[in-house]
Amino acid sequence: MATATSDVTQAVHRVPPAPGKAAAGRTPRRRKNLTPWAFLSPTVLLMLVLMLVPIVMVIVYSLKNNVIMTRKSEIIGLGNYGEILTDPIFLKALMNTVIFTVTSVVAHLVLGLTFAMMLNSPLLSNATRAVFRVIYFLPWLFTVAVIAVLWRLILSPNGVLNYILQQWGLISEKVEWLSSPSTALIAVTFINIWAGYPFYMVSLLAGLQGIPRDLYEAARVDGATARQQFFNVTIPQLRPIIISMAMLDVIWTSQQFALIWMTTGGGPGTSTEMLSTYTYKLAFSEYEFSLASTSAVIVFLLSMVLAFWYARHQKARD
Repeated sequence: MATATSDVTQAVHRVPPAPGKAAAGRTPRRRKNLTPWAFLSPTVLLMLVLMLVPIVMVIVYSLKNNVIMTRKSEIIGLGNYGEILTDPIFLKALMNTVIFTVTSVVAHLVLGLTFAMMLNSPLLSNATRAVFRVIYFLPWLFTVAVIAVLWRLILSPNGVLNYILQQWGLISEKVEWLSSPSTALIAVTFINIWAGYPFYMVSLLAGLQGIPRDLYEAARVDGATARQQFFNVTIPQLRPIIISMAMLDVIWTSQQFALIWMTTGGGPGTSTEMLSTYTYKLAFSEYEFSLASTSAVIVFLLSMVLAFWYARHQKARD
């Protein structure tokens, strides 16, 4: 009897579904598969129009001569790239960008980690910690325009900084911090460091508060000093955050434009010329849109290399 029942069950399972029922079963499945794409389609369309199309246009412009300014532009291949890569101003802007970016990122990390560890210290009371949090986070609240105006007033020849340094006897004459070729790059780098370290501080403070206290207690039981706890517990636990933030900061800082433009405009001369200001001047001061597109493509390729490393690190981390 059991054998007969099993045969009947298997026969029922082997019976193919009716054509109408099969189609009815495929339709909900197909609709389910297409639903995510329907939700994503507006965003994908927007990205194509606002991101992909301009990028393709700039790449095409970089291969042509006299675009926009003339009706008939000719394709000249990689000629613009050769002209840009041998331009001494471009090389100076590239060197300034590297110095500005590396110095800013390292200083952001050191200051952010120092202040984060200070705020995470149990030696501070809650009231003191709250006051310092406000003070340290204050630069992050200002817009770039406010920061530029504020520091132009402070660093002007008749500004507060020169007054304090003269009162302390550190300088005998007023220094034009933003107008002198020897100090302009240092000054704008310092301003960028001041404006950017709170982001590191807040992120690293959240990372510090997420480290289990058991790790420090186990390290102390093993006789680890404070220095050994820092390098063997704190830094390894913060390494994913540090790497991610450093990569993002390199991309952001290397593309800094507003702060440079509103403080020195890339001058005096080419002392603070960056890739961003160099590209802007080519396009809107000299109307060399082909060369400006070429410079933008080079910056884009450098950013893509960094973005690739960042995505690869994030994928390995997941």
